[in-house]
Amino acid sequence: MSKSKLLSVNDLSISFSSNSGEKDIIKHISYTLYENEILGIVGESGSGKSVSSLAILGLLPNKISKITSGKIVFNNLDLTQLKPKAFEHIRGNDIAMIFQEPMSSLNPSMTCGKQVSEIILKHTSLSKTEAKAETLSLFEKVKLPLPERVYSAYPHEISGGQKQRVMIAMAIACKPKILIADEPTTALDVTVQKEIIKLLKELQKNEGMSIIFISHDLALVSEISNRIVVMYKGEIVEQGDVNTVFKTPEHIYTKALINSKPSLDVRLKTLPTISDFINKTTDYTVVSTEERQKTHKNIYSKPPLLEIVNLEKEYFSKSGWFSKPTAFKAVNNVSFKLYSGETLGLVGESGCGKSTLANAILLLDKASAGKILYNGVDINTLSKSKIRALRKDIQIIFQDPYASLNPRLPIGKAIMEPMKVHRIGTSNNERKEKVMDLLERVGLDNDSFYKYPHEFSGGQRQRVGIARAIALQPKLIICDESVSALDISVQAQVLNLLNELKENFNFTYIFISHDLSVVKYMSDQLVVMNKGEIEEMNDADEIYNSPQKEYTKKLIHAIPKGL
Repeated sequence: MSKSKLLSVNDLSISFSSNSGEKDIIKHISYTLYENEILGIVGESGSGKSVSSLAILGLLPNKISKITSGKIVFNNLDLTQLKPKAFEHIRGNDIAMIFQEPMSSLNPSMTCGKQVSEIILKHTSLSKTEAKAETLSLFEKVKLPLPERVYSAYPHEISGGQKQRVMIAMAIACKPKILIADEPTTALDVTVQKEIIKLLKELQKNEGMSIIFISHDLALVSEISNRIVVMYKGEIVEQGDVNTVFKTPEHIYTKALINSKPSLDVRLKTLPTISDFINKTTDYTVVSTEERQKTHKNIYSKPPLLEIVNLEKEYFSKSGWFSKPTAFKAVNNVSFKLYSGETLGLVGESGCGKSTLANAILLLDKASAGKILYNGVDINTLSKSKIRALRKDIQIIFQDPYASLNPRLPIGKAIMEPMKVHRIGTSNNERKEKVMDLLERVGLDNDSFYKYPHEFSGGQRQRVGIARAIALQPKLIICDESVSALDISVQAQVLNLLNELKENFNFTYIFISHDLSVVKYMSDQLVVMNKGEIEEMNDADEIYNSPQKEYTKKLIHAIPKGL
């Protein structure tokens, strides 16, 4: 029995206009979504995944974009010909969308329950009491703990995974026929990501709806989808059954997407990027166990650069005027050593204390107890002038480079500023020369010196963040989720760059991430944190090959491995 078509995208082309003229973003794409199936759309940023999906809902920016050819047919209706008013009935009712970033998609001034109830009241004839009961039922359906509490909570009062579940509840409130999930798990922990994938599969099965699941992670898409569409530079380069596309990919780009993620079984000297595959310049040199042992023997024969001794960070919260403050230990009795030239991986779910620990080491949030010994000196006891001098030695590369750069400052000046403060270089001309050299080292051209943050892509901005961190010639760099928001290929480029810089400058890294495959690839030693404490600590390969604790096993099991 043949499946019936629910949605057909036929020969769709979309162009965007700017000061430099009109540019084709989507080029003659065609695909079909059938009833009761999950279709995965995969590709990197700029491939056209989200733009083509926004076109389905009539959400393209009307002043700068236009559909230049093709049709989008749903229920015998060509959606490209619909007036904005007609879309109001389709959106939410028939076709709904879960957006990538739940925090910016939810209204911060309204409770979560009210936001979902509002959708139900708009599209149905239920009363306010019935809408509340339906919302609580939806919260149970999406497996939110304590639905009543979440109903009256504001978005900032719940976790990222819970916010995403609220968004899913909102999207399925009117029992749509099609659910478009646009990168719904990108910023989430691997364990939460696994839960969301499982939840979407269950909802699809129970509600009988069809899902378009969009992601840049092919391994993740293969875990949820029946069929896959691969997009590259606005075109569909491959599509078909998930097993066929994943196991016997035909297009070079699909092969590149599969191979750009760090392997969990083999440690390559450099990660292959998309351009390596396309230009056939991939280097498959493997780091042998003997090489790794030799490096470690050299690293661990010296005294530690940093030693954390019984570190604690306690916060206090008050729930009312007359109530006693309650204590919460974000970091509890943590001890480890970090050696010069080493990369120490720090992994764990959100809220486990990774970033709190990093902030304590950077003296941005002083520890409540314990010692932080840097070159044998407890930095918690240093004077303000000595702390200022220490800032040069310990730098950080942030998760969101755009938020950490001044939008009004050209990036050349942004990199020169801290150099001036720490008296690196004797004149502005000398500093400018050094910055130009740094930009070249991180793979950016000289023109980048004069550009502003908004003129760069995500991967380029991360390179700017790296250039700014290494401009001060630090000894220790903390990478706090510094590749988690990047496409797989850009991630590979940045990880290769960090390893190259480590080799050239003998940097020492604390590499923080919730992605265990990335941390394992980068790290010599691995520290697994859970609820503020160290759960497990050992050689990175040892931990992956034979984890001792159930929590570590759960993290490893949650990594999307593909088929």
